[in-house]
Amino acid sequence: MSDDAPTTRGHEPVRPASHVIVPPRTYLIIFGALMALTLVTTAVAYVDLGPLNPVIALTIASFKALLVVLYFMHVRYGTRLVWCAAAIGFYWLHIILALTLADYLTRGWLAPMDW
Repeated sequence: MSDDAPTTRGHEPVRPASHVIVPPRTYLIIFGALMALTLVTTAVAYVDLGPLNPVIALTIASFKALLVVLYFMHVRYGTRLVWCAAAIGFYWLHIILALTLADYLTRGWLAPMDW
């Protein structure tokens, strides 16, 4: 029996999982986008935007993480269960960030922010 032949379990044959073959051009485009976003992050770090600097930096970082998860971790081509697991991970990340910021922003020793 060859490795490519389906095996049987009960009455139905079990077929190997199909894999999506992503062309190298897609990876190069995503790599270029990640490099461009890295340059944008670096450029924004040198511009004084007041209290918006961390917000913009985190927004760009989140977009870069989304590209990595979707394309390099193949979530884009995954099943609904894979999408659900990735969404739950992002949900927990937001909970952790919200709790951390809630603790940090309610400290009495912080100087008031001048919005």
